[in-house]
Amino acid sequence: MKMQQHGLTLGLARVGDVSFISIKAVGRLSHEDYLAITPMLEAALERVEGQGVRVLLDARELEGWELRAAWDDLKLGLRHGHEFGKIALYGQPGWLGLAARVGGWFISGEVRAFEEEGAAIDWLAQ
Repeated sequence: MKMQQHGLTLGLARVGDVSFISIKAVGRLSHEDYLAITPMLEAALERVEGQGVRVLLDARELEGWELRAAWDDLKLGLRHGHEFGKIALYGQPGWLGLAARVGGWFISGEVRAFEEEGAAIDWLAQ
């Protein structure tokens, strides 16, 4: 039986003097993934200083969400949406553009989709 990897990896990164939260999503995300990552994300949100938290989401290996995980993601956005200044999504063209538009409904900052990590980081650092 082949095990399918899934989950979220969270880190803090800096480019110049700009700090941002770095998230990598892999596989089909589950409710359990959000139970594990939410406390870490909330702790990271408290540590990032400045006007609006910046986030880099690597979605190159993201395959989607289980229904309950999608609900968890929406709740997280509603609870913390006012804290975000910029969210850069990169990896899979097509649906990321739609995700950026929909995500913009729930956060106070900007959300943009990128095909390349470098372009996403450049935009976050502006």
